Amino acid sequence: MSRREQGGSEVTAAEHSVFEGAFWRDPYPAYERLRAQAPVREVALPRGGTTWLITRYDDVRAAFTDPRLVKDHRATLPPEVREQAPRLPGPFGSMMILLDPPDHTRLRRLVARAFTPRRTAELRPRIEALAAALLDALPVDEPVDLLATYAVPLPMAVICELLGVPDTDRDAFGPWSRALVDDHDDVDEQQATAGLAQYLHALVESKRRAPDGALLSALVEVSEAGDQLSTEEVVAMGVLLLIAGHETTANLIGNAVLGVATDAALRERLLAGPEQVPAAVEEFLRWDGPVHNAPLRFAAEDVEYSGTTIPAGSVVTLSVGAANRDPDRFDRPELLDPDRDTGGHLAFGHGLHYCLGAPLARLEGEVALRSLLDRFPGLRLAVPPQDLAHRRSVIVHGLEQLPVVLGPRPG
Repeated sequence: MSRREQGGSEVTAAEHSVFEGAFWRDPYPAYERLRAQAPVREVALPRGGTTWLITRYDDVRAAFTDPRLVKDHRATLPPEVREQAPRLPGPFGSMMILLDPPDHTRLRRLVARAFTPRRTAELRPRIEALAAALLDALPVDEPVDLLATYAVPLPMAVICELLGVPDTDRDAFGPWSRALVDDHDDVDEQQATAGLAQYLHALVESKRRAPDGALLSALVEVSEAGDQLSTEEVVAMGVLLLIAGHETTANLIGNAVLGVATDAALRERLLAGPEQVPAAVEEFLRWDGPVHNAPLRFAAEDVEYSGTTIPAGSVVTLSVGAANRDPDRFDRPELLDPDRDTGGHLAFGHGLHYCLGAPLARLEGEVALRSLLDRFPGLRLAVPPQDLAHRRSVIVHGLEQLPVVLGPRPG
């Protein structure tokens, strides 16, 4: 059994500004303080405004299914002005993850008819081939950034092939995706949104003219009882799949590789028993998952959690990263333990917004880790762990770079 401890701190008063400083590298001490002292706390957001951060497992799980916490901000407005209020701009106004029933129900039903478990399972040989090609190109006698050369390009290639994006167009997708997730400035986000939406609009129209069997074509063609997705809805789904299918999976792979590279016992265990990799990936999702805070919700009325009232109209954030380290739900949660029963972790959410791409993320994480260890069993970090820089994002938790020394290939 491999066990490793991360985080931990003395309990002090919960701070109003959480998303700053040491939080980006190691958010778990802050989560621990919040769970103990202020499990429902109004905190400042990096780009202005505040959100009510919910950190205890039972509260977070319940909040995922609370109909009073809505995705569409217009639901917090008085009825007489609600219908006149604009939707979110561009593709975000039609994005499934930002909608409530019945709009969300309709979109998810149609998308699920195209994005099937069978389509995901059929990707395994292609994901294995893509991983092998990326590993073939890596140098073995010098440090290499495994994030830039493997963890990022693998899910990018997978999601682009899944959507039917031509090889020649894929280089722009990384910067667009990053700008939409990181907490930089609004100009970067607006430019990325406009560029990505414009590109996907053109691509969707090309799929209408010449279907190719890829997921975008399937989304264009899918229908139920005469109902079909509009072009704007297909574009919005493309944006969502890019962010959810690339950003989160890249950080899952990066965080898992960091865990394996710094835990020799775990590495040896997985080398001796590759069939244990899926269980290890599941524990990585709980222990240091790629999504730490679910996209924002809004309180349509006053709601109470852990004795604290969140006023109607407030922005609410469900802290998945904090919930998955809650000692009231997981025994010794700070320990990385592949033997743990991870059932009930919230890395993919819960309820009607449970991640539709969870099977694909698990598959990519398994293939990426298994292929890497098989090819480079002597993998180790090229710098001390404390020198690694992390992304400044409220939503995703991941590295800026992952410098490693791979060592010689076996044989």
